[in-house]
Amino acid sequence: MAITGAALAAASGHSWAQPQAQAAAGSIEEIFVVARQQVYGSNAVTDSMKAQQSPITSINALIDNLPGVSIQEGDSYGFDDWSTTITVRGFQNSLDEQQIGTTIDGIPNGGSGYGGGAKANRYLDSANLRTVTVSQGTADIASRALDALGGTINFVTDDPEDTARIRFQGSLGEHDAERYYLRYDTGTFAGDSRAWFSASHQSASDWMTGSAENERDHLAAKLVSGFGNTAITAYVSYDDIHEDNYQRLFSPEDFASNPNWDGLTDTWTGIPYVDQVYRRGWSTLRENLLAYLKADFELNPEIRLQAGLYYHDNEGRGDWIPPYLVDVRDDQGGPESEFLGNGSVNGGAALGSIFFVDGAGNALSPNPGCVSSITFPYGGAGPEYDPACYPAGAIPVQSYRHTNYWKERTGFTLDGEWQAELGSVSNTLRGGVWYEDQQRDETRTWHKLTEARVGIEFDNVPYWTQYDRSYPQEVFKWYLEDSLSAGSLTFTGGVKQFLVELEREDNFGESANLKLDSDSDVLFSGGVLWETPVAGMEVFAGYAENFKAIYDEILERPESDLDSLEPETSDNIELGLRYRNDRLAFTATWYDTEFNDRIIFLSPESGAGPDYLIGTNGTYFNAGGIESDGFELTVDYDLSETLSLYSAYTYSDATYIGTGDTEVDNSLGVLPGNDVAGIPDQQLVLSLDWRRDNLSAGISGKYTGERPVRIDNAWIADDYVTADLYLSMTGNNAAGSDAGWNITLLVNNAFDESYLGGISGNGAWIGSPRTVSATLTLDL
Repeated sequence: MAITGAALAAASGHSWAQPQAQAAAGSIEEIFVVARQQVYGSNAVTDSMKAQQSPITSINALIDNLPGVSIQEGDSYGFDDWSTTITVRGFQNSLDEQQIGTTIDGIPNGGSGYGGGAKANRYLDSANLRTVTVSQGTADIASRALDALGGTINFVTDDPEDTARIRFQGSLGEHDAERYYLRYDTGTFAGDSRAWFSASHQSASDWMTGSAENERDHLAAKLVSGFGNTAITAYVSYDDIHEDNYQRLFSPEDFASNPNWDGLTDTWTGIPYVDQVYRRGWSTLRENLLAYLKADFELNPEIRLQAGLYYHDNEGRGDWIPPYLVDVRDDQGGPESEFLGNGSVNGGAALGSIFFVDGAGNALSPNPGCVSSITFPYGGAGPEYDPACYPAGAIPVQSYRHTNYWKERTGFTLDGEWQAELGSVSNTLRGGVWYEDQQRDETRTWHKLTEARVGIEFDNVPYWTQYDRSYPQEVFKWYLEDSLSAGSLTFTGGVKQFLVELEREDNFGESANLKLDSDSDVLFSGGVLWETPVAGMEVFAGYAENFKAIYDEILERPESDLDSLEPETSDNIELGLRYRNDRLAFTATWYDTEFNDRIIFLSPESGAGPDYLIGTNGTYFNAGGIESDGFELTVDYDLSETLSLYSAYTYSDATYIGTGDTEVDNSLGVLPGNDVAGIPDQQLVLSLDWRRDNLSAGISGKYTGERPVRIDNAWIADDYVTADLYLSMTGNNAAGSDAGWNITLLVNNAFDESYLGGISGNGAWIGSPRTVSATLTLDL
């Protein structure tokens, strides 16, 4: 059936399932997607990959062992979206780049960027996940994402159970980690309807200073129903999260001096320059509501249709605590109104900064000739930040800066498929459309800390709203694909096009409103599949032209020149072999990708500390692009009835093409031939899983090769190896019914490897240390 993305590749495609012990707390089905008469490569998570991650952990981590994929998060639990990076082949989702599409049951996620976007972990709980399918490179023509240059990651939710069930799950782990989850499955009712409802709460601290306050609440429900020739699926989830962030390091010397600390502190000193790196002031707060309704119609054995509606509401903010108040009102030499709380200013430019005031609220200047003794952070402070450079009784002042995000999306999807037999040839014609109406709003507000000498509490009414802008966007996509099967050969060819209209509306009227069309050309994709005379062996080849629209974050800086900016595009070629029998599944894929018109943002942020006033500065430009080629090997093999082996190897050669202007390349460090920052040259995964009766155990190791941190390749992160261990026991309850329990002990990074994790913006986060957790699952 022609539904979006690779959802059906996971749900109804050819799959290879190895024998599994049935967990008393619920049967787990292993799915290893190797084919769906598709001319592109795709892979999905296995039971082993699920077992290696705690339910507390973000669902993004589940795909880390798939070929071509690298997931980096600030800690073993995946709290902190700020430090999460996802790479697939030569493409990345990180703070400054969004190049991989994400869908939830085929529904677009609306972008994965930090400012108003959301990764998949905002939309579903790990315990409600059926599988995750990664379609690298050429991917599926129906995939609905505006940033799928490097393929699409589709997260598939679990269907309701056929029989009624109550499931409780509780997890405890290091760093004060807790998680409580409850789900009720109704079983079949009203003919052929089934539903589940779930709720979970989880919390943890950071692994460095133990000062972060991370909390997440998640509610979700799913309904599956059918009548006549129609199948209905409905899903809704609400997610509310507060995360305190990790900070990047900007030099190898910082990592060498202390590989267990990112420079954020856990103690309030009352000195604003030092307290700007107080961890609880580096925060991400988000609420996400996603709901969809799908209807599948089988008009006759040859024609099927699917229609869908979805709604997404995103609200939240990102926090920093700059070590000053911004002077935004001319008080004619009198007391500073920003300190006294006399009104709020909308828009306008900063007149200066206020560091200390006297008891009446008058701004003070440091004593002439004073030299600051503050040496932390960012290399030390000037005299204007040092309380020792002011008279006794001087009062320090500080801001709490909020960047506030709102996004609302409503969309419609329609897909159709017609199958016909034309003599000895089977023909499948499918096509569809996608329409989405979206508006994102963003404001930046500055709040005075109520008493900077005491703590982080702030005034609710801002003393300055720096800007207020809206970004309406309309998206329309159409696609058409035809597939012909004759004997052992299947040929596929298709076209698609994106029509995107984006606007910027300045609600303060301080910058020009702007309307920008970011349409794609008609994009071609196609390929061939050959079922060889060797039983279970297929050879496939695919080609696809992918596209990323100019995104609204580019419009956030009105001073940037956008006239010459082009949307990003990529050309993807794949050639692969798949083989499967009762005990073995094997894939080998060679790929070649050219990423053109890559958009890079040159940010003022660096190791010298954030530029808190950023809002109009910084530059976007097309920096030539990236050439990426490599190969991937995957093996899943049953060594015996109780022991299985999984391995994936990836070799990637990803290099910058350059802008074509030698002077520009030299100034930016984007030199042709330089390796792409954040992309490992090699990855190798080896996993062993053992199961017998009610016991199971496994160990998995992953080697990650060297990665440039800086785009000029002046800093290279060392290669490293991490390992995960798990031990699991299941059993039935005392009554001997099908209900039962499961206890799992998990150790992530078991040998406590020290390494650099996520990479973004010429900086790197520190990888998480050894982390132990345990989970109890109880079914009633």
